[in-house]
Amino acid sequence: MWSNRFARSFVSVLIFITILLVSCQEDVYPTDNEQLSHEEQIVIRFSHVVGENTPKGMAAVKFAELIKERSNGHVEIQVFPNGVLYKDGEEMNALLRGDIQMIAPAISKITTLVPEWSVMDLPYAFKNADEVHTYVNSDVGQSLMTKLNAHNLFSMGVWDSGFKQFSNSIRPIETVQDLNGLRMRIMPSDVLSEQFSIVGAYPKRIDFNTVFHQLQRGNVDGQENTLTNITSKNLHSLQDYLTVSNHGYLGYLLLMNHEFWNSLPEDVQTLLIETLKEVQEWEWQLAENLTAERLEEMEACDCIKIYNLSDEEKEEWESAFEPVYRYYAENYGKKYIQALPKNQSQH
Repeated sequence: MWSNRFARSFVSVLIFITILLVSCQEDVYPTDNEQLSHEEQIVIRFSHVVGENTPKGMAAVKFAELIKERSNGHVEIQVFPNGVLYKDGEEMNALLRGDIQMIAPAISKITTLVPEWSVMDLPYAFKNADEVHTYVNSDVGQSLMTKLNAHNLFSMGVWDSGFKQFSNSIRPIETVQDLNGLRMRIMPSDVLSEQFSIVGAYPKRIDFNTVFHQLQRGNVDGQENTLTNITSKNLHSLQDYLTVSNHGYLGYLLLMNHEFWNSLPEDVQTLLIETLKEVQEWEWQLAENLTAERLEEMEACDCIKIYNLSDEEKEEWESAFEPVYRYYAENYGKKYIQALPKNQSQH
């Protein structure tokens, strides 16, 4: 009897020790994020206004997947594309209110808060994306990033869309004079407005999500955008002429609500920054590849007449837009213009 009781007790102790050892080996957070409580899981709502088949749309999904995987579901990035959560003109206010935690607006849209950022909108300011990245990472570029902090914004990086092209439904645009009299959709930027005004065009500030309908109704004649954005919204189906001008860079700032950022644990901040650096490199290459693919598709579809500006013509266009640089210098100073890569070679 005594030996039986001892055996039962010994087995019970073994079971208890086994359970204790297994529990000590468990991860801090369950691998299944559905098991996490609301207090344990960190949710970041990421709203943007372009299609999922664009460089930004695809990068947002990749970023969310990597963060979920690397945090075992502890951090979840919820991506809301195409303006389904907040429209073009709404997402910044939603971010500042804390209704969402992350957005990736076009740099032009930041200029209403920090007008100095409109240096990025200057026509022919950059020859390629590498020059853009060099500029943003320079001391001057980082000083622009710092200016965002005063508006409760924390910048985490830059994603490319590419370089903008002109399209319209009235006539081919081969010279700057061909823009005269055209009603052109622009993003909210005084520099972009000046760009069109000095050549006799009529700039119209219109949210991206409504551009298709505005073109369809004939409220504007044309627009400027990257090839991936033009095709993602099928804008070229409403336009007769496309000019491959590469006249201006279009990129996105990865912005987070600064208060929310400061509330995150240091290890989560590190995870987000390191992952974004990786995704940023991937997105830059993707943007370049997709731009080339979209141009080939548009050339093959024979659905719009395409004119490619020569290098000589681009130089003529750049000279014609020189007053836009004077406008910027008079309003925001020469510091950011002088730091442009094309001006560095002159020193």
